[in-house]
Amino acid sequence: METTYKIYCASYEHALLLVESYRRDPRLQEEILDTLNATVPHTSASDLSFFLVMPVQRVTKYPLLLGKILENTPPNTSVYSALEAAVRAMAQVNTNINEYKRRKEVATKYNKAEHLTLRDRFARLNTHSIAKKTSRLSRLFMHEAGIVAKTRDKEYDDLEEKFQCVVSTVTTLKENVASYLGHLEAFLLPTPHKHELEITEGPAQQYRRFAEHLHCTVLPEFKQRLDKLVCQPLCSLSDTLVGPQQLVKKRLDKLLDYEEIQERRSETGSVTYDEEAAMNTYLAINALLVAELPRFNQAALQLLGQILRSLSALQWDLAAEVLHQAEKELEQMPHGRMPLPSFWKMVEDTLQQSGAQLHAFQQTFETVTPSPVAQQPLNPAEERKVLSLVSKHGPDKLYQVTSNISGSRDLDLTLQRGQIVALLQSVDTKGNTNRWLVDAGGPRGFVPAGKLQPYSPTQSQQPGMQMLTLESGTERRRHSYASPAAPRPQVPTFTPTYQVVAGFSFAARSPQEVTLEAGQPVVVLEPHDKKGNKEWSLVEVNGQRGYVPSSYLVTVPVQEPTGWSLPV
Repeated sequence: METTYKIYCASYEHALLLVESYRRDPRLQEEILDTLNATVPHTSASDLSFFLVMPVQRVTKYPLLLGKILENTPPNTSVYSALEAAVRAMAQVNTNINEYKRRKEVATKYNKAEHLTLRDRFARLNTHSIAKKTSRLSRLFMHEAGIVAKTRDKEYDDLEEKFQCVVSTVTTLKENVASYLGHLEAFLLPTPHKHELEITEGPAQQYRRFAEHLHCTVLPEFKQRLDKLVCQPLCSLSDTLVGPQQLVKKRLDKLLDYEEIQERRSETGSVTYDEEAAMNTYLAINALLVAELPRFNQAALQLLGQILRSLSALQWDLAAEVLHQAEKELEQMPHGRMPLPSFWKMVEDTLQQSGAQLHAFQQTFETVTPSPVAQQPLNPAEERKVLSLVSKHGPDKLYQVTSNISGSRDLDLTLQRGQIVALLQSVDTKGNTNRWLVDAGGPRGFVPAGKLQPYSPTQSQQPGMQMLTLESGTERRRHSYASPAAPRPQVPTFTPTYQVVAGFSFAARSPQEVTLEAGQPVVVLEPHDKKGNKEWSLVEVNGQRGYVPSSYLVTVPVQEPTGWSLPV
């Protein structure tokens, strides 16, 4: 009787809130009134609150009714002592109900998870709250340092340890289920059934049908059942743990206050009204947790066990369904009934054969050399640049661009197909031999080696000067598209009269430089500057001396060869 009335009376305020919410729904309120008029018309009740208050009033009337009976019973009768015990029992029942209701009110006050902003937290700060939190923190430090002894409650400590174990288990299980779903989503990423294959039958089509059945039937149904039987109950259980967690945390705060007040009482012999209320709050929270945590832990473990059993059953069903579908498709394959050792031997042989074919293809691909690209004709501007490059680097350093080059990195050059460049270095700064440093007749930079082919200048493109005899020990670079055995064209040597002229106009920018006009004859005094830099040359022009870029100077015969003219 006491247990039933405890739960009912503690939930009475919540029941009234539900009745109030029913009144805001006209259709529901009308249905409630029709039901009351049909079942209990003699009460003339307008809503459910008339009936909800009756048990609360009745339990408080029992001690009064029994006391009235006791007053009218002679003391010398045999039932007098039984009536006295009944009066005391019902009085104690009412006391216990009131105490339980008070504990529930305290729990309702403290077990709500508050989501406060930083501004709200600062707004709650005042002198009293700061002093209380400081006192609690100081007490907690003294506990950890062993200065003062902790209040031990073995019964509660065991219950809290079990509760925290439940909390940790639920949190870990939620993370594992989320990770499991993530791996399942990754497994679903390949979708071979969405692509048409140019194969009508065979293992490829069988695998396509198998993948389509998994993606469209098996896995969607599994995910739906997993959400319904595992994810939703697990999230509900996790939400249910929030209230007890708040209450356990608040009990620790109130315990620190309780110990502080008890210590003050032992010193002064009395406490204030607020301190007495704080002590009663701790006792109420502690008694409620000791009474409720065993049942809560038991219910949580039962639900957790059911969730785990559901997860295991779902995985078992998934494996059985996938295996059944795979076996059905496997029976239609040529090797479906092949013994397992023979199957693995077939797989190994097939892989070895494929590997040998791939290796042979790789060797063939590496040894095949493309046919050399035909030498492209040059325009007059390129003809003049060839003369400059030959005079600076020699004819054996010339290469022609076989296709357009677009520079994409720092120090890369952008060149057009057919341009002539001179090789400066057959490796870049990082030792990459596929990236060469070249001179493009002014700008210098790196270009892909595979887009260059050796260029042999014609006799009219060679300057009328003594060509340097190539050293016999110098090894020329070969390319993947040039035959290693193909000899380079012989460079003729002759010594006609020649002179140096300005290939391009140049405007002096400092007193150390001299201005040039295109085609103007110059006298080279030093082919470098004072520091030995060959990019600048000291020349004399019309009696003036100064430095000009070496790339602007061109060595030409005195009598122009056929088809050559000075730049304008």
